[in-house]
Amino acid sequence: MTRLILLNKPFGVLSQFTDTKSPTTRPTLSVYVDVPHVYPAGRLDRDSEGLLLLTDDGALQAKIADPKHKMSKTYYVQVEGTPTDKDLQPLRDGVTLKDGPTRPAKVRLIDPPALWDRDPPVRFRKSVPDTWIEVTISEGRNRQVRRMTAHIGFPTLRLVRWRIGSWTLDGIASGTWVQAQ
Repeated sequence: MTRLILLNKPFGVLSQFTDTKSPTTRPTLSVYVDVPHVYPAGRLDRDSEGLLLLTDDGALQAKIADPKHKMSKTYYVQVEGTPTDKDLQPLRDGVTLKDGPTRPAKVRLIDPPALWDRDPPVRFRKSVPDTWIEVTISEGRNRQVRRMTAHIGFPTLRLVRWRIGSWTLDGIASGTWVQAQ
């Protein structure tokens, strides 16, 4: 029977079970998931938080992680500044990054989501406002959402992956996991 785990990966945790570069200073998935023979289906940067899927099924792992399957991923993104709907339009059209053009994204302004506190907290500056947007993409290049928001002049302060396909973080606290049904 296929095992699929939905983990709410905390900020600062590597999306792997071992750290060959610095095993004593950077937390890995092994701190949070003590389940044998499951592996991450895709990656989530160390400075990003949220949904990470782990499975023991290689075919499912490939289907989730491989961009050719175009599985959508939704992120809550706190950006520096106050973008307007017009500012976000280039993301909807697709922007050209150093590694080529992105597919069009679904992007909208949102109210600040009800999330857990981040440790360490996002820096706060009274003189610089911040805004939350929801971004849905169907590809997964290295640091893609961060590079997209920076490209339009609104650097990412906090990035939380909320959804992959039909799986979401609903009801999963930071640092905990549930087994998918």
